[in-house]
Amino acid sequence: MDVLQLDISGRPQAWIAPKEAAVLYASDAVAWTLGQACRVLRGGIQRATGLQSRIELHPIVAVRGAIPSRAWRQAPALANAKLFARDRHVCAYCGGDFAFDELTREHIVPVSRGGHDTWMNCITACRACNGRKGNRLPEEARMSLLYLPYVPSLHEDMILRGRRILADQMDFLLASVPRSSRLHG
Repeated sequence: MDVLQLDISGRPQAWIAPKEAAVLYASDAVAWTLGQACRVLRGGIQRATGLQSRIELHPIVAVRGAIPSRAWRQAPALANAKLFARDRHVCAYCGGDFAFDELTREHIVPVSRGGHDTWMNCITACRACNGRKGNRLPEEARMSLLYLPYVPSLHEDMILRGRRILADQMDFLLASVPRSSRLHG
């Protein structure tokens, strides 16, 4: 279980390991938290009090003094796993639902014809449809798109990274995902 780290304004910064989160708590760098405590880390026994130290980790922590993330202004990095998740593993041409290894990154405008490797020019396609379209534009191949591409928001990107996300984390992230996103589907 990873912890969702936010900047002080509530923008996602990273997924961090529980050990990294414990360091933030111990150094008093956590400004605020969200969600029910999901893990308790126990330390040594204190000589003065005889009590065992413990840190309760929350699924979402905002870091005091962290530089507000500028990532929200930029398009997230494009990767096949995130692209296929954005498109819900559905081929944009035939509408079939496929396993990861049966899918390809399809460029609407082929790179060889001036297209770019961007979120707005890439969709998910099965191998058969990608081969059928080849080096042509969809209208030249007489293949229409069943859905349009879009650039995921920073909150969507945190979901698309394919981690095991706790309910509190998912609720927080989805609250900032546009209603038009396929992640709500």
